[in-house]
Amino acid sequence: MGIRILATLAIALCLTLGLFPGEAWAQAPDPLEAAAAAQTAADTTFMLFCTALVLLMTPGLAFFYGGFVRSLNVLNTLMMSFVLMLLVGVTWILWGYSLAFAPGTPFIGGLQWLFLNGVGLETTDYLLGSEPEAVVSYAATVPHQAFMMFQGMFAIITPALISGALVGRLKFKTYFWFVLLWSIFIYCPLAHMVWAKGGFMGLYGGFGALDFAGGTVVHISSGVSALVAALVLGNRRSYPSGLTAPHNVPFIMLGAGLLWFGWFGFNAGSALASGGLATVAFVATNCGAAAAGLVWILMEWVLTGKPTAVGLATGLVAGLVGVTPAAGFVTPVAALLIGGITAFCCYYAIRIKNKMGIDDALDTFPVHGVGGTVGAILTGVFASTDVNEFGANGLLYGNPGQLVKQIVAVAIAYVIAGVGTFVLLKILHAIMGLRVSPEVETQGLDPAEHSEVGYGEQLTSDFTATTTSHPSH
Repeated sequence: MGIRILATLAIALCLTLGLFPGEAWAQAPDPLEAAAAAQTAADTTFMLFCTALVLLMTPGLAFFYGGFVRSLNVLNTLMMSFVLMLLVGVTWILWGYSLAFAPGTPFIGGLQWLFLNGVGLETTDYLLGSEPEAVVSYAATVPHQAFMMFQGMFAIITPALISGALVGRLKFKTYFWFVLLWSIFIYCPLAHMVWAKGGFMGLYGGFGALDFAGGTVVHISSGVSALVAALVLGNRRSYPSGLTAPHNVPFIMLGAGLLWFGWFGFNAGSALASGGLATVAFVATNCGAAAAGLVWILMEWVLTGKPTAVGLATGLVAGLVGVTPAAGFVTPVAALLIGGITAFCCYYAIRIKNKMGIDDALDTFPVHGVGGTVGAILTGVFASTDVNEFGANGLLYGNPGQLVKQIVAVAIAYVIAGVGTFVLLKILHAIMGLRVSPEVETQGLDPAEHSEVGYGEQLTSDFTATTTSHPSH
């Protein structure tokens, strides 16, 4: 009798503690559910890391640009990039993401996701009810908010790129309002047309232009806007006779290194999941940067006699720009070719710009506008469905129509960015003016616009030149 009582108590204790074998087997998780949960966790971790890498690119851009300018403009130049992390960091949550990615018209998103209403941790089905029906989410194993934040980092750095054309003469207040309006009326529509469900140019219901990580949306839009802004704003007072060497070449090299590092998140993260496609984009990114930097310094060596640090940095950035639209669609060898061809085109674009007397101070259009254009067009040449079955074949793989689509997408981006920037600047000029006074331009913008200087009064007194340029250009 006592043995039976003890056995009953033992069984009850096992049941209570979940130690009874039959119960443990009955509660074993489904292997497929466990695998799906593990994949979601892995992809989410990957995307959050890539998001942080893309954010790091904006400080990298700030130092890259900041090294080129005279010392009394360095803080103003840094601020032009850093302020976007604050401004777009807020507006993307309030309205930017909805305008760019919510289902709407082929040209702009709807308002249903304002203030992130309905944007939570769901991984699927949040795009149900809109065309095409087969697309039910942007990233099937990543929470909606993680995708939103990743795209927000692109929205931050894109208008910051424009600042390179405007350093040394634009009012900071005007710049603040310009980039705010630009992100609403130019960036959001372009992002929607290329990357959003139902967008006019993209793969989710559009005419099928390929832009893996931002050739049209990021680089062409910012580069063309920079050119238009430089023309509307006018040349610096001492351009071109007063050009000086960059005040801090190590800043330039540091910025270029941070951009290269962050660009792995920019391109590989655009796969929207860890795995094979992310690897393809990662490898292509490195190939494009390395090939372009190498071609640039070899061209300098042959044409000028000496390779320069500034040329190396500029070349690798040009390669990163060129390979961005193609990163998830091309082989490593094609990425090498895209990088080298982009470097060649950007190098001579800078020379042509200088001969034309256009004061795009830090060569934003020759590097980002021309580089993005070359990369977008070459995507239509080298893209292969053997690399990415969800893309398209390019010219070399028997599909010349894809090259036509790429050219049309480039033309649309040029028109939207160019006309939009011109209109915005003319409106702002009428309301608040564009340029600082001649005295402020001569003395430097840091004291007048921000009441501080980068290196202290003693050091800054050694730098009184009024303009900047790339000595290798």
